[in-house]
Amino acid sequence: MNQETTTPEEPTQRIPTISEESTSLGDIKINLSVINNIVRLAALEVPGVVSVASGFKDGIAEMFSKESERGVRVAENEAGEYIIEVHVILKFGVKLDATASSIQQAISDQISNMTSKATATITVYIDGVKMEKPEDTTPPDDSAV
Repeated sequence: MNQETTTPEEPTQRIPTISEESTSLGDIKINLSVINNIVRLAALEVPGVVSVASGFKDGIAEMFSKESERGVRVAENEAGEYIIEVHVILKFGVKLDATASSIQQAISDQISNMTSKATATITVYIDGVKMEKPEDTTPPDDSAV
């Protein structure tokens, strides 16, 4: 005789987390354009970043996108984590790899702090380097008025 012992199953409680984007009042959904803005602003805060720019192959498609979304692509994977690509122009003379790592860390920190969600990958494309223009210190010519 085959005896099966059964243990009473403990009721499993599903505890919602903020990453599930739900509260007792309903769902919280963050538009990907908001994440684009966070990525753009976080990258621009990193010393040595001149601009966030579109990649050459994306140029035509991005002509029709919002200014704030140019140079940034965001998607979500099955786990709800963000997959991020960002195209940057860096200041001439900076260490490219160190600056790119700083960009990745800044984006990861801001996404985590602002959304409580994780990033799966953050790919930084360095599309160019640029010399900073010296500030023009000459006073405007009043004789032209």
